[in-house]
Amino acid sequence: MSEITDWKQKYRESLLEMEADEKRWREVEQILRRLIGRLCAAGMGMDSQLDEELTALAAANRRNADATELERLAKSLTSAVVTLDATSPVLKILAPLPTPARPKRWDSTCAAVAGLLARLKTGESDDLNVQRLIADLAVAHTDAALAAIVARVADMIRDRGESLARERLQAAAVLSEVTKRLEEMANYLTESNTASRSHFDDTQSLNDTVMSHVRELTDEVSGATELTLLQTAVSARLESVTQQVCDFRAREQNRLVEYNGRAEHMRARIAHLEREAQELHSKLDLEKHDARLDPLTGVANRKSFDERFAQDIARRAQGGGPLVMLLWDIDSFKVINDSYGHRAGDRVLQTVAACFKTSLRAGDFVARIGGEEFAVLLSAVGLSEAVKIANEVRTAVEALRFHFRGAPVRVTVSCGVTELNPDDASEAAFDRADAALYRAKNSGKNLCVAA
Repeated sequence: MSEITDWKQKYRESLLEMEADEKRWREVEQILRRLIGRLCAAGMGMDSQLDEELTALAAANRRNADATELERLAKSLTSAVVTLDATSPVLKILAPLPTPARPKRWDSTCAAVAGLLARLKTGESDDLNVQRLIADLAVAHTDAALAAIVARVADMIRDRGESLARERLQAAAVLSEVTKRLEEMANYLTESNTASRSHFDDTQSLNDTVMSHVRELTDEVSGATELTLLQTAVSARLESVTQQVCDFRAREQNRLVEYNGRAEHMRARIAHLEREAQELHSKLDLEKHDARLDPLTGVANRKSFDERFAQDIARRAQGGGPLVMLLWDIDSFKVINDSYGHRAGDRVLQTVAACFKTSLRAGDFVARIGGEEFAVLLSAVGLSEAVKIANEVRTAVEALRFHFRGAPVRVTVSCGVTELNPDDASEAAFDRADAALYRAKNSGKNLCVAA
């Protein structure tokens, strides 16, 4: 009963958490709508056709139009901007030399989009898409490119909102089912209590009836003058008591049958509930495990790395062995993405992550901490031995063979190595490792450098 109450509390907390997430995404949606308004204001006055598109989009945004209508208007706006870029000589002349007011509005709009993207970085499965949008924003120099990015952000927010709504409904359904089961058990306990009370009342009634017959029989025996009359009186009283006892036993037998039926039904329900609980525990364990994995590469994610870092530092402070962190970065990864596409970049990330796992020792911990960066924790080795291990991994990655569009592509990695101190904070350790990685990059890449 206590365990089921814990589940109920847990699902209530999950429901509250999802409601908080939903509220947060509504806030993000409001920011995005304000951003659309700013974009519309920033683009007004350049072309009459463009002004019509911007006016329609701003009006739809003010009346809180749904994502489908906004997406349609955004596509129409994108087409108008592309057409204007290609046909308007005035726009081509103004593009390299914008008016004094344009840079300020453009920079503030881009900064607002960047801030929105930063809020979208939550470590969820589409975090890589956010990274790509940030990269695309850095090289966006036209209204069409910026409008396309905002449209993709709107799609992402819509998808996350729909996902949260589905999860909330699922949690509510589970909570409703748990409540139903609790009500079943409460009804069973109420029926059992009623049956116990009925048994007590019936027993008390039988006792009172028998004692009454005994007292009356005693009086009759004391006043009897003839043996025949006494025998008749005793026989009548005994027959009445016998009938009372038989009736009581029959009622008890019926109660026992009903009780056994309810108990058997409840045992079956409890067994079914235990199976469901076991399945739920397994599912939650699986989801908890998946939540700590990077969905693209299958290695640990940043959240999992931060937890492991804190645990290892705590062991180090309590007298544990040496601990070393390796910070990895895939060399020229942006060139691969730009030259061969994001699918090729994803394949490189997956293959390099698999190489890390197979090249490192069984107890070493590897995680993707963002973009093309990975981090590794090595236990029970000093700095010199860690550099040796890092170079072995680097060589293994260099030996990988990649072919894109029929051409061989060389993929290498650089690494910054730092030994962790018992009182190290995550930021300080990353700063040292990042500085070493920076030196490796500036020294020609495909190197491992110790801090």
